[in-house]
Formats: sequence, C-alpha cells, structure tokens
Amino acid sequence: MKKLTRSKLIKKLDNVFSQYIRRKDAIDDIAKCITCGVERHYKELQCGHFQSRSHYSTRWEILNVGVQCISCNIFKHGQQYLFSKYLDKTFGEGTSNELFLKSQIMGKFTTNEIEEMIDKYKNLLDQMD
Repeated sequence: MKKLTRSKLIKKLDNVFSQYIRRKDAIDDIAKCITCGVERHYKELQCGHFQSRSHYSTRWEILNVGVQCISCNIFKHGQQYLFSKYLDKTFGEGTSNELFLKSQIMGKFTTNEIEEMIDKYKNLLDQMD
C-alpha cells in the first residue's frame, strides 16, 4: 500500500479530528455552538479553533477547539473573545491564556505522531457508533 504524503496525512487528521470534536458532545446528533448557542446537526457545524490552525502546537489540542456554527467560526472570525470566556469558564480561569502561550511555541509533529493521532480519533469515533 502506498504511503500518504505528509500533507494528505494532515488533511486526514484534520477531518477525523473535526468529526470527533463535533460529535463528542452531540446528543442525538445535535450539537451546540459554544459561542452563540445555536443548535444544529453536527454535520452542519464546524470545528472552531481558539488559536488558529496555523499554530501546529495547538492545532489538534482538545482544549483549543470547540463546536461552532459557520457564522461564528467563519463570518465572525471565531468569536475569539467569547471563545476565551467559554474556555475559562469550562476548563478553569487562565485556560485561554495557557493556550495562547502554547500556540506561540513552534510545534512540529512527526509523520508517525500524525498517524497515531489519526488512529486515536478513528478509534474514538468507532466507539461512538
């Protein structure tokens, strides 16, 4: 079997990670936007990032992501202020600051680490079915 390129592995990880985030707290496939509260089928929502996906050190960090509607995630640029308030309320005061600091660290994952994360999130998704 042909090995996937690094960029294709990253795309695959993004996909499986996004599915996991959108499904993990959904009830009967309905999830809620963490910034505005709108409820929709998880397939109609997105995996929003507090710190941009361009920061690999926090790109697949569970605390750095949450379910968001397209309006909050895209049109309102992630609603970062509301996202930070959600993070600090849900995971403890200072969480958003810790994520900001972590995002500033240069992060690089090996191909093997990316493959391991793909397997981890695939397994978690399989357990939901």
